[in-house]
Amino acid sequence: MAKTLLEMKDIVKTFPGVKALSDVNLKVEDGEIHALVGENGAGKSTLMNVLSGIYPYGTYSGDIIYDGEVCKFSTIKESEAKGIVIIHQELALVPYLTIAENMFLGNERGTTLRIDWDETNAKAAEYLKLVGLEESPQTLIKDIGVGKQQLVEIAKALAKNVRLLILDEPTASLNESESKNLLDLLKKFKKEHGLTSILISHKIGEVSYVSDKITIIRDGSVVETLTKGVDDISEGRIVQGMVGRTITDRFPKRTPHIGEVVFEVKNWNVDHPIFEGIKVCKDISFNLKKGEVLGISGLMGAGRTELAMSIFGHSYGKNIHGEVYIHGKKVNLKSVRDAINNKLAYVTEDRKGNGLILSNSIAINTTMAKMDKISHHNVLDRDLEFKYANEYKEKLKTKCPSVNQLVGNLSGGNQQKVLLSKWMFADPDILILDEPTRGIDVGAKYEIYCIINQLVSEGKSVIMISSELPEVLGMSDRIYVMSEGKIVGEMDGKEATQESIMSCILQSVNKEIGG
Repeated sequence: MAKTLLEMKDIVKTFPGVKALSDVNLKVEDGEIHALVGENGAGKSTLMNVLSGIYPYGTYSGDIIYDGEVCKFSTIKESEAKGIVIIHQELALVPYLTIAENMFLGNERGTTLRIDWDETNAKAAEYLKLVGLEESPQTLIKDIGVGKQQLVEIAKALAKNVRLLILDEPTASLNESESKNLLDLLKKFKKEHGLTSILISHKIGEVSYVSDKITIIRDGSVVETLTKGVDDISEGRIVQGMVGRTITDRFPKRTPHIGEVVFEVKNWNVDHPIFEGIKVCKDISFNLKKGEVLGISGLMGAGRTELAMSIFGHSYGKNIHGEVYIHGKKVNLKSVRDAINNKLAYVTEDRKGNGLILSNSIAINTTMAKMDKISHHNVLDRDLEFKYANEYKEKLKTKCPSVNQLVGNLSGGNQQKVLLSKWMFADPDILILDEPTRGIDVGAKYEIYCIINQLVSEGKSVIMISSELPEVLGMSDRIYVMSEGKIVGEMDGKEATQESIMSCILQSVNKEIGG
């Protein structure tokens, strides 16, 4: 019989006005991969923050029994000393430090007076080899992609003699091949080193692929734990446990009412803002029609976000040139304010970094993009701000005790709804949605899809950038495919398939290689 490495008993955690965890019990066996799934706000990350000491002993009730010992962690350092290491969705790496410096930050090699850089770099190289990363330990973090940064985080955990590794949405920002590599690495460490992992993920297919057991949490309570090889761990079964109902259709039905062209981009070119001579957008031309959901698909690095940000008030890039037409009229969108005034909105993929101010309330975040709607003679009307914020809270079904709550205290799905509220409040005709469902659960995704359908039914037009091919296919009336900074294909949404999109990308890549 397998040994129980971790047992969390009767864990209760409350925040002002919210009971986040209610008598949660969790058992994790030594050497298993154990997944935690649930809707945004279900309590998964909160439970792991309790375990790792981010929420210290005394701020919750219940017991943590680890390796047969009752633990009362006051800091994350104390849990790490026991071999419990957590990797958060937002990676805790310093861009302008090297891989080696990041790996041993706070865990330095050498003496209290002097860092041994030879040992630091040698040890870093040793752990990088274990995770299959060939980069030099002296490479700056900013010079490697997100997928490789995630591997650095795992190497960093190994350097702390990790025994229980907690990964919170580790594949949220990775493409399919990077995600599979990471999951296979977890399986390899389980098999070769007996590493125990707890995986939080909204990607049900990944959970089923990698996990030995799956614990479903709903509204702060454990619903059930499913065991691979014993229980049904199909996507439909897991989703039913998460949301408390069966979701038969992941994408809500919509009858399109598509009108004339309302937005057109011609011969759009953008240079990289730092590296001279590198073009990130190359002679791009496309159009968008009234009442249309236009999908933009492509692999990571294809230039989709760079295209969207450069159009939205030249927010990215340099030497930007080309033409933009809105309702047939040529416009010059040289600033974000120009874009907003021309009824164009951009919902960023990075809601925490660029989209929201986490330390401000829902009300302030909702109205910040169009403050002239809640002010008279440059004086803010706080009552009007509160009124509008409540309207959007109800309209988008944002779960929160009050619109005065700080956005940073919301789940990812509810933060995404506040970000959508912010731009809907600006009353745009055209919305560019960049990865609108990244890092949110299947139930919240469905609600976002319903909001998109509602917007286009009201005559708005939506450009949806997504790395998830089923999402692009399920929601789009028309699809443009991007590769290497160019548009390489256009398809009708009803006729497009995953195979046709990937074929389009591969043909363009092969053509580029062949010259």
